[in-house]
Amino acid sequence: MSGGHGHSHGLHRPGDSVVHRLAPQVKVAATLGFVLAVVATPREAFWVFALDALLLAAVARLAAVPLLVLARRLVIELPFVGFALFLPLVGEAPHTELLGLSLSEPGLWAAWNILVKGTLGVAATTLLATTTSVPELLCGLDRLRVPRAFTAIAGFMVRYAEVITGEVRRMRIARQSRGYDGRWVWQGRAVAASAGTLFIRAFERGERIHVAMLSRGFTGELPAAARDQAGRREWAQACIVPLVAAVAAATALVAA
Repeated sequence: MSGGHGHSHGLHRPGDSVVHRLAPQVKVAATLGFVLAVVATPREAFWVFALDALLLAAVARLAAVPLLVLARRLVIELPFVGFALFLPLVGEAPHTELLGLSLSEPGLWAAWNILVKGTLGVAATTLLATTTSVPELLCGLDRLRVPRAFTAIAGFMVRYAEVITGEVRRMRIARQSRGYDGRWVWQGRAVAASAGTLFIRAFERGERIHVAMLSRGFTGELPAAARDQAGRREWAQACIVPLVAAVAAATALVAA
């Protein structure tokens, strides 16, 4: 398989729920279908977005993922939230008064569109990452016939990200043991030197890993994952959420 065994990520929460037991390719396809349905929903269809949120809450309940945990993991979209909140201030006419501020109505609609669709999309992908480990995700992508080059690169990134992170941690401890405080401008030279050293060490480690792989018979292509097919029942279970979201979005588009 493309990703290394034993490597997971901070978002994954092991479990034995119905959602956890679904085949990874089924969950990836269902998440993609749900996100596409959300994107296609008209921004004025408030009831559709409310339905989508209820669907995600139901999936989180089935997966035994607390909504508070899910909400904390949505902080990744804060930069987009800041951008969206800025739009009503610079948008075009007409304008409306709100709390003493003159806000653009097109800007408000654009901000709402970004916020609601971004939040639902991030929540859906977060649920996928919470219930599926990295090796399973890469295996699912492989079973969906995603190009092997993509899954191989992603697998190597996941496998050795922890190695590079550990190297950064050791270098930080070494700087601190030599009196580095990090609060003064003139100490930035130490950070720059550390960045250069980290690049060299990472490059050298990569060369050693490549030589080790060649000595073990690596020919430039990782072995393909076993293509276990998901059953019809699994596909039917996973398609409920994106199908409901798609029907709701289509209804809203027709009524618009």
